Amino acid sequence: MHSSAVFLRGGLLPLGASEEFIAVGAEIGVILLLLMLGLEYTASDLVTNLKSHYPAGLVDFALNALPGAALALLLGWGPVAAVVLAGVTWISSSGVIAKILGDLGRLGNRETPVVLSILVLEDLSMAVYLPILTALVAGIGLAAGGITLAIALGAAALVLVLAVRYGRVISRFVSSDDPEKLLLVVLGLTLLIAGLAQQVQVSAAVGAFLVGIALSGEVAEGAYSLLAPLRDLFAAVFFVFFGLNTDPASIPPVLLPALALAAVTALTKIATGYWAARRTGVGPRGRWRAGGTLVARGEFSIVIAGLAVTEGIEPSLGPLATAYVLILVMLGPLTARYTEPVASRLARRRRRGSASAGGKAGSSAGLEPHEPLDDQDTVGRA
Repeated sequence: MHSSAVFLRGGLLPLGASEEFIAVGAEIGVILLLLMLGLEYTASDLVTNLKSHYPAGLVDFALNALPGAALALLLGWGPVAAVVLAGVTWISSSGVIAKILGDLGRLGNRETPVVLSILVLEDLSMAVYLPILTALVAGIGLAAGGITLAIALGAAALVLVLAVRYGRVISRFVSSDDPEKLLLVVLGLTLLIAGLAQQVQVSAAVGAFLVGIALSGEVAEGAYSLLAPLRDLFAAVFFVFFGLNTDPASIPPVLLPALALAAVTALTKIATGYWAARRTGVGPRGRWRAGGTLVARGEFSIVIAGLAVTEGIEPSLGPLATAYVLILVMLGPLTARYTEPVASRLARRRRRGSASAGGKAGSSAGLEPHEPLDDQDTVGRA
């Protein structure tokens, strides 16, 4: 192991630490983040979401990935940085949004399945996006990159098929009444698959995600509760490592582009949620709530940016991603709470303006502003 190395750049105080030790901890953090994400879903859930909600996923990608890619190209950072920044702006934070839904008491709302479906599609798309990104940042050629993507897609398809047909068998094989054995078996299997994925140039995080999907039932629930503290610890190490590689003095120069990008992609996420909820028959109030809830970006935007930062793709990419995520992590809870009330208030003002301008004809012409009165919030489940 390397001797103590100072690698906090531009902070108030230099930090002496083992860079190699923290880097390994950061890699484990990413693996555990994706494993825990996979444990939250069953293969049947993913297949159902793919069949039912893939148009929303395509709209989500088009509206939210393209602004990030466009900004990177406008700044002259090149196509690889464009792919990275597209991922940063595309993926919403599942963790932050789940906390918001719980805190606001919206888990039983009609629009919540739409929000969760979009998050599931985004998470599943990581199995395709991360191998592409890994190949690009590593400078792998087109042919090798195509092979890497084919392997990743084949592995994802194989795991989904096995999990749907033999999920119970796999879970029974891993299952153990001893919590320590269950923890070691799941953690060991995850690190093994992640290591094999890394050896064939597929992202280790994708391997961990597929392991999580393959496990289901009581095994998944037990493993989730046992691994949650480890996930929190090593995820914190990852975010510390990312911060240590970001010079605080480099953030002010990119603050204006980060603010502009945050403003644009907040609006595009709101539009995504509104369109997806409208497509499934949710009323106007629920549409605005769905859109506002999706605004927050978080852990996976940093994971994506971290891959580029460690490879030295673009010096300003890390600071921009950091500022962007911080802005939307703070803005996300506000848009989730206030998008619908603000939209309803503007609709009432427009309705009153139409009524005053056109008399009774204006009030009878617009059925859309009256729909919120009939828009039930919940589906009978708290």
